[in-house]
Amino acid sequence: MIALLGLVAGIVFGLIVEPSVPGALQPYLPIAVVAALDATFGALRAFLDGVFNERVFVISFVSNVIVAALIVYLGDQLGVGSQLSTGVVVVLGIRIFSNVAAIRRRLLHA
Repeated sequence: MIALLGLVAGIVFGLIVEPSVPGALQPYLPIAVVAALDATFGALRAFLDGVFNERVFVISFVSNVIVAALIVYLGDQLGVGSQLSTGVVVVLGIRIFSNVAAIRRRLLHA
């Protein structure tokens, strides 16, 4: 319940304040969001399987975002940022869809 209240408060705060992302960080924001979604769907799947652990979720969430951002940063430094960004999104997208499929099977038995 606390997490849900925090989510609602964060959304309301974001709508009121309307924060802007600095130009230097804009290429990393979509990758960070996809990495965070991957960790979140993985946590939901683990919760439904009865093996959820808060510590594992937090570490997974933070490490996914950091590693994804570092890969994109490395790609920018090598001059192939868009290709590595696409690779990160594809890999994380596959993981997200895999977790969503497992969640669907678990909830709908189909």
